[in-house]
Amino acid sequence: MTDNEITQNIIGAAIEVHKNLGPGLLESVYEICLYKELVSKGFTVKRQLGLPVIYKGEKCDLGFRIDLLVENKVVIELKSVDALNDIHIAQLLTYLKLSELNLGLLINFNVTKLVDGVKRVVNNFEEE
Repeated sequence: MTDNEITQNIIGAAIEVHKNLGPGLLESVYEICLYKELVSKGFTVKRQLGLPVIYKGEKCDLGFRIDLLVENKVVIELKSVDALNDIHIAQLLTYLKLSELNLGLLINFNVTKLVDGVKRVVNNFEEE
């Protein structure tokens, strides 16, 4: 399955979760439900994956955690906020750099239409 097919499936699963739950809940609720939705579709998904920082060759456990990692390829950062802003994108970019992965989805469930709350982030630039 290509990266694009994986992200399309993730977005479809997120839309399913959003249709069933609607906006306004805690991020943790959306996380577990999206996890269950993706696993039910046969995806390999890791939740709350620890992400160490290596500083001058030394591992520093700082408590960074990837919300969801799908197929060991796509980092998903979930939000339930009024609006996504640059700091959310910067957070996902940092996770991509630390994990040495290239593709991430920033998904904000606190919107009327979920497609308005999805940002695809690749390496050092953002695509919509």
